[in-house]
Parts: sequence; structure tokens; C-alpha cells
Amino acid sequence: MKKYFQGVGSDFPASIVVFLVAVPLCLGVAVASGLPPFSGLIAGMTGGIIVGLVSKSHLSVSGPAAGLTAIVAAAVLKMPVVEAFFLAVVLAGIFQILMGVCKLGVIGDYIPNSVIKGMLAAIGIILILKQVPYLVGYKTSFEGDETFIEATGENTFSSVLHSLNHLTPIAMFIGIFGLITLIVFETKWVKSKKIFNVLSGPLVVVVMGVLTNMFLSDFDHKLTSSNAQLVNIPVAGSLSEFLSFFKLPDWSFITNADVWITAVTLALVASLETLLGIEAVDKLDPLKRATPSNRELVAQGTGNIVSGLLGGLPLTSVIVRSSANVNAGAKTKTSTILHGVLILLCVFFVPDLLNLIPLAALAAILVFTGYKLAKLPLFVDYYKRGWDQFMPFVITIVAIVLTDLLKGVLIGIAAGIFYIIRSNFRTAIFTVKDKDYYLVRLRKDISFFSKPKLKKVLEDIPENSKLMIDLTKAEFIDKDIIETINEFMSHAAHKNIDVTLNKSTYNESHKLIDPGKPYVDDSAH
Repeated sequence: MKKYFQGVGSDFPASIVVFLVAVPLCLGVAVASGLPPFSGLIAGMTGGIIVGLVSKSHLSVSGPAAGLTAIVAAAVLKMPVVEAFFLAVVLAGIFQILMGVCKLGVIGDYIPNSVIKGMLAAIGIILILKQVPYLVGYKTSFEGDETFIEATGENTFSSVLHSLNHLTPIAMFIGIFGLITLIVFETKWVKSKKIFNVLSGPLVVVVMGVLTNMFLSDFDHKLTSSNAQLVNIPVAGSLSEFLSFFKLPDWSFITNADVWITAVTLALVASLETLLGIEAVDKLDPLKRATPSNRELVAQGTGNIVSGLLGGLPLTSVIVRSSANVNAGAKTKTSTILHGVLILLCVFFVPDLLNLIPLAALAAILVFTGYKLAKLPLFVDYYKRGWDQFMPFVITIVAIVLTDLLKGVLIGIAAGIFYIIRSNFRTAIFTVKDKDYYLVRLRKDISFFSKPKLKKVLEDIPENSKLMIDLTKAEFIDKDIIETINEFMSHAAHKNIDVTLNKSTYNESHKLIDPGKPYVDDSAH
């Protein structure tokens, strides 16, 4: 128990920030998914408390994710009753636990760093673009929407442009004031004052936003934010009404095929998003602590079982909330757990107070979080690393911004693989010329992908030359490459090319290359 209080001085203020950011996101994702708003809050509580207790991630925050919205919305429409969907969430959690036990979390280790960094930068850019409308008082799609094409038919860029025609003065004031406050709180002078280690910038932004909105609502109703621009938590009039918000899964649909298909789909997509999330958060961790991926799948599975049993949305590790957690100065997973406790307590005891929070204040926090994720020095750093690192990084960013998180990451991984293969091609075959002497050296693993380049290199060797083919640096040579070399050597005499073969004594595949053996094309027989 002692470990949960080691960093409470940093974790408690961070938990408040994550709590404030998480509440509207939970509500927005639930509404967009076609489920009651309280289902999103249940998922937020469960992601904080249950996943936080079981997980060994220090900074990751779990909850309902925008990336699952389309899957959830489609699944809810297929189900005979909504309780059947909650059963699918429970089954998805069981599948995730089995995936963790079977050690399938290793999948996340195969994602290139350039793609992970590109994903973080893309999330930063999306946060800025998606929150600008809220910053000026124009509410478009649901809070937390990360897709390029929004539910309203607008896209990320058009909603920003349209927001300029629907400016709300009070929202703009709260948003701009919030950004200035957060910038000031990042200065060395403010950080040197002990009081600001507890009184965090985001908390000041929210409190000032509430007070400003309340003051101006009495001063001039025309300037105030409408209810659509405030947090909107369901308010229960009694304990029994509050308990009625929780729903139980209907086990009578256990044989329904749609339930099982939805469960498997949710388990796979949620697990992939989680593995991406913890990889990204570990990159942000100042202490560079590694999260056990298999244990994380078990934790997410446990969380989804509990969320489904209570009538909540499916969970994943969410990069937006996790990034806010890191930027708020969290040190341990106590912050994650406390944010879940805060959601539970505040939703039960003071929902009316939370409904006074302007979305513009929260937008300022998320815009500033986005800026810290997508700083210009990150782009400069990857540009200096070379095209094989810079291009997958940029392609991932563009793909995520123009599609969604999962599609963009898959495109980024494909780009990363392409540049890895391209890099291997360029370095696998090395040539040197000195007058009439030529050296062709094969390095690393030589796959059949290198065959076109090798054929061209050998064909370009002029007549009456001396050539050494050096294989001592190659660990593996594909049989197509061996055949290409044998074919060239069998015809080299026709061009009066004197070929010397330098073979390694350690690789058995090299022994298949025989300069004295004539090449025979059996395909003609």
C-alpha cells in the first residue's frame, strides 16, 4: 500500500487534471456510440480504478476510446437489446485475458519507433485541430472525436474554418486566458515556486473558467456559453435513480452469434489500441519505465469484464488522457487510480458542480497538451536522422490526421517496413572499382529482393575485367542469389572476366556457389 503514496504530491494534482479531461471525453464517446452518457462514465471509473490496480503501467490511463466508436455504434444496432452488447464487452475482456496469458502482447514490440513518435505527434496535431472549435465556442462533433470525417459530415479542417463564423466571446476569453495561463505555468520562475507544485496550471484554468462563466452569466446573458458548451453529466435525483444508471449484461444472449463476433472484434481492436498506447506512453515517461505488455492485456481484460458487468463501454489505454497525465507531472499509477475515484465521487455527489465547467477551459488544456506532443524540435530531430526515419514519421502523422488512429498507424508501419527493406537493399551489395579491378561485396542477409540490383551490378562489369565476389560479410544468402551468381560465373568467360570467389567457411549456404560448375537451365527440358 505504501507504494501508492510515494508520489502522491505529484499524482494527486495530476489526477485532478486527468479527471477534468476524462469526464467530457467519456460522455462524448458514449453519446457517439449510441449508448447512454453514463455508460462512458462507468468505463472511465473502471479504467481508472480497476485497470489502474491490475496494470503495471506507471502513467497509462484507460477509458472509453474514440477509436472504438464506429465498432460500438454498429454493434449496438445489431444487438436485440443493449444488455446483449454489455455481454459482448464482458466476453471481450475474457478474450483479452487469454491473449495476455498466451503472451500476445509482444506484438507491440514490432512497431518502429518512428511510427510511435509519429503517432504521438499526430495525436498532438489532432488535439489542436479538434479543440480549436471548442476553444472559440463552436461545438461540432462529439467531444473526443479523433476521425477526419466527423459524424456531422464535416471534416477536421472544415470544422475549424466554420468555427471562425460562430465565435462565442466568453468561450474565446476563457480559452485564450487558459492558454496564456498554461504558458506562464511552464516558465522557470513559476516552476521554482513551491506553491505551484500543488496548484497546477490546468486546475487554475478550470476554476477561472467556471468563475468567469458564472460572473458573466449574471452580467450579460448574450455573452455566456450555452449549455451545449458546458460539461453535461447526467444528474440523479436520488440513490435509486443513480443506481438505475448501471445496467447488467443479459446472459440469455450467450448463444447469439453477433455477441461473439462483436466480442472478438472488440478484443482485437482494443488490444491493438492498448499496445499502441502503452508503447507511446512509455516513450513519454521521463523515467523511461517499460510496461509489461502481457500484463497490460490482462489488466485491460479485467477492466472490460467489470465495465461490461456494470453497463459500461469497452476500454483501452487512451493516449490523450495518458498524455495529459504525463504533462500534469504524474509519477506513478496512483494518479490513474485517483482519477477514477474522482469520477465516481463527483458524479455521485456533485454532478451539478461539474456541469458548470466550460468546454473552452478543457479545450485550452488539450490544445496545450497537443502542442507539447507535436513540438517543432521533434520534426527537426527526425529530419536529421535521415529519410528512412523521417518519412515513416511524417507518413504516420499525415495518415492518422486524414483517417483515424488505427488506419494511420497501419499505414505508418507499412511505410516503416518499406524503408527498412529499402535501406537493406542499398547496403546489402557494396561495389568498388579500381581501374580494371572490381569488388562486389555481399553484406548482411541477402534476400531475393536484392536479386535485381545484383543482376544489374554483375551485368555492368565490362569485358576483360577482374572481379572478386566477396561473401565473407554475408550471414545468409537466398538461393535465388546463389543461382544468380552461379549463372553469371558460368558465362563470365565469354566476356573474358576473371572471377575470384571469396567464400566464408562459416556459412553452409556459401558452399553451394561453385565457380567451376557450369550453369544449366533445366527449364528448357
